[in-house]
Amino acid sequence: MTHPPTSGVVLAGGLARRMGGVDKMHIRIGGATILRRIINRLFPQCSAMIIGGKAEPERLGAIYLPAVVDSIPDRPGPLAGILAGLDGAKLVTRQIDEWMVSVPSDCPFLPRDLVAKLHEARIAAGAQLACASSGGRQHPVVGLWPAALREDLRRALTAEGVRKVGEWSARYTLAVAEWPAAPVDPFFNVNTPEDVAEAERLATLYPEA
Repeated sequence: MTHPPTSGVVLAGGLARRMGGVDKMHIRIGGATILRRIINRLFPQCSAMIIGGKAEPERLGAIYLPAVVDSIPDRPGPLAGILAGLDGAKLVTRQIDEWMVSVPSDCPFLPRDLVAKLHEARIAAGAQLACASSGGRQHPVVGLWPAALREDLRRALTAEGVRKVGEWSARYTLAVAEWPAAPVDPFFNVNTPEDVAEAERLATLYPEA
């Protein structure tokens, strides 16, 4: 691992309304659940992994990852999951890594070089944060966050009512790391039954994606 020690958080706070309430991270794509696919890709890149957000232990089934539930009430969104990850990483690593990467729980094709490329982009730009992009479209939730901003984020959520990831990250210098969107967009996310069918098709055509 050439980049600084970086913990990882899988953001599992969505309500999956377009999936009829089905827990998206347990949908099977290419013979494995989306959560298992995420772990297989991200775990080798991270010093530790946790699940944050609406991640009660009973949701995890046989996946033995520590879960940290949002400390901010009223389902405030992925920013609260990022804060939960930053708070919970110390419990897992027994230290606070300087960096944490966040990913959503519905992306079955995450890149295996995610953490390294985010750090490379951050360093090259001299930026405080980094996020991923593919096909010219940014993915603010797929981001690299410094632990040093944890209390700033807590204040933004609790005292200022900030809810959007982009609104908060706009306060800082942000680097963008780009990935190609073909043949498979690494940040393809599963939101609908049609997305499940498309993800299954892509996993069959491109099993290494």
